[in-house]
Amino acid sequence: MAVPDPPYPTGTGERLEPLVRRVLAPNPSAFTYTGTQTYLVGSDEGVAVIDPGPAEPDHLAALEAAIGGAPVVAICCTHTHRDHSPAAAPLAARTGAQVIGCAPLALEGAGPRADAPFDRDYAPDRVLADGERIAGPGWTLAAVATPGHTSNHLCFALEESGALFTGDHVMGWSTTVVIPPDGDMGDYMASLALLNRREDRIYYPAHGPAVDRPRRLVRGMIGHRRQRERQILRLLEQQAREADALVPEMYQGIDPRLWPAAGQSVRAHLIDLERRGMVVRSDGIWTTIR
Repeated sequence: MAVPDPPYPTGTGERLEPLVRRVLAPNPSAFTYTGTQTYLVGSDEGVAVIDPGPAEPDHLAALEAAIGGAPVVAICCTHTHRDHSPAAAPLAARTGAQVIGCAPLALEGAGPRADAPFDRDYAPDRVLADGERIAGPGWTLAAVATPGHTSNHLCFALEESGALFTGDHVMGWSTTVVIPPDGDMGDYMASLALLNRREDRIYYPAHGPAVDRPRRLVRGMIGHRRQRERQILRLLEQQAREADALVPEMYQGIDPRLWPAAGQSVRAHLIDLERRGMVVRSDGIWTTIR
């Protein structure tokens, strides 16, 4: 899905359902779509803020306006890329709320990065394990561990409505980037399989539109990744080569500016295939095992 032309509804609190509102951050890009979507869950009696986003003054002001006088029960981060968690600390300072959610992570990937770097200053008051819950007046959020895009990635399930806040694990406009060494394709595929077994009604991703047929999308994403695996194996059967040499053939027709991100996911596939005994590398050259 192509990024639409501006203007975008940045800074406006939009109600999506009785317990859910969305505020779009002013950080559109080729990797964030129209920007990071921060979600407010709850009512005037108390809210949780999911993925507070970048620490941009305009975005923080928009969040405070949308929160109004409601008590902030928790500030929840799905993961610690810098388009998701940096606003947690200043928002906590302004509201007195605790930062509750994913574990801290400060690992930088090897080689050129194509996604947002990690937020090294993220310091949660409480880390949620898979299945742990936080609750406020009339709402309950359960953590769903979904490593893959990053090792610390969580989704949050709103038990009262069947909504799942999917962060970057499942996005509404594109497949996510998996960047080694922290990003792990095997974990990512297992996390997709986990979501396919769930019965969530709707997904609210951090980027892109809501997903109202979530299991259909997840099955398509699993099929897409399996197709990429087959493509890699077919190309390596034709000729052993470096990972970067696979990208132009695999991603014909996409903007070459996105090739670095695509190349990182190719590396993640190769590492996963290597673990599974299907490919081998020597001096940076990959080949299939026959």
